[in-house]
Amino acid sequence: MKKDDIYLYDWQRILIGEVPGMFYVEIIIRATAIYLLLVITMRLMGRRMASQLSRNEMAAMISMAAAVGVPILDAHRGLLPAYVIGVVVVFTQRIVSYYAAKSQRFEAISQGNISRLIENSVIQMPAMKEARLSRELLFAQLRSSGLTHLGHVKRMYMEANGAFTLIEETEPRPGLSILPEWDTEFIDQQEKVPGKNVCYHCGNPQPEAKAQSDACDKCGYSDWVPAFK
Repeated sequence: MKKDDIYLYDWQRILIGEVPGMFYVEIIIRATAIYLLLVITMRLMGRRMASQLSRNEMAAMISMAAAVGVPILDAHRGLLPAYVIGVVVVFTQRIVSYYAAKSQRFEAISQGNISRLIENSVIQMPAMKEARLSRELLFAQLRSSGLTHLGHVKRMYMEANGAFTLIEETEPRPGLSILPEWDTEFIDQQEKVPGKNVCYHCGNPQPEAKAQSDACDKCGYSDWVPAFK
């Protein structure tokens, strides 16, 4: 299309385009064929495709999305290439899933590892760094589960697919507050444990023999704050 052929109030070109009317019937046929392709490929790739996706499953869906967009609207492109790509994606995904089920090492390489973010109410800083996860994002996830401090948490995992799994303590211990610092009214309502401090950065309990200026054994910081129960 030449530059002179484009002007603002050309509603026919904007709404209908420069294709014959019969092409819209063809679009219905193409869209139906692509829809069936997506349904079939998702069915063949397993139930996980209807749940939260792993990295490989996300890559498979992106590949399918890239394959199906053009054949629907481009009159010069046939449908067969999209189906060929669909076969390749399904075959590759099933091969990866097969070997992942057989080999734990291959599964870790292809799917990713599980990260233990919190252990016995203490944030595991190396795991947080490896997962590229901020402390505030972790706290937001815990608050969404109705918790107010780390003493409620026995384990917090980040699964290979990015989901979080929380295991609560049966008997909560004193812990670091996870409430937003600006919400002072709510924080003041929480009960503090007299004489108990925890590390501001990781929630590690301060040993009684340690001074306020001594560094935390877990993260190396020396910021101690009152523990909540």
